[in-house]
Amino acid sequence: MTNIIRTIMKVLPGKQKEIVQTLLSLPQPPVNEGCLSYDILGDIENKNVINLISEWQTRRQLNRYISSERFSVLLGTRSLLCEPLDIQILTISETEGMEAVSALRRKETVPCKFMREGD
Repeated sequence: MTNIIRTIMKVLPGKQKEIVQTLLSLPQPPVNEGCLSYDILGDIENKNVINLISEWQTRRQLNRYISSERFSVLLGTRSLLCEPLDIQILTISETEGMEAVSALRRKETVPCKFMREGD
């Protein structure tokens, strides 16, 4: 199973730079601690929203991360936010790839005829 923690930060206007600098100053959790990926993402529609998404090999490793000093720094950004952190912990038991997408699209493909004006 894959374990993901998603943290949504709604930043006070004018505090984006400070939040981003804080996040970038934190060392990424290393692979040998079970971290498979760690991403900081901006919201295209709202520059005041930042998403942190990290993927962990096991729930135990994710729990260690949540108990870490690194995560404490994240929790300490409250004064720069207009809303409390929105934290979601997801456990994924199954993932599929492009093969599943291709198989579904083959089933749904409907022939399309192009008609010229006047046909």
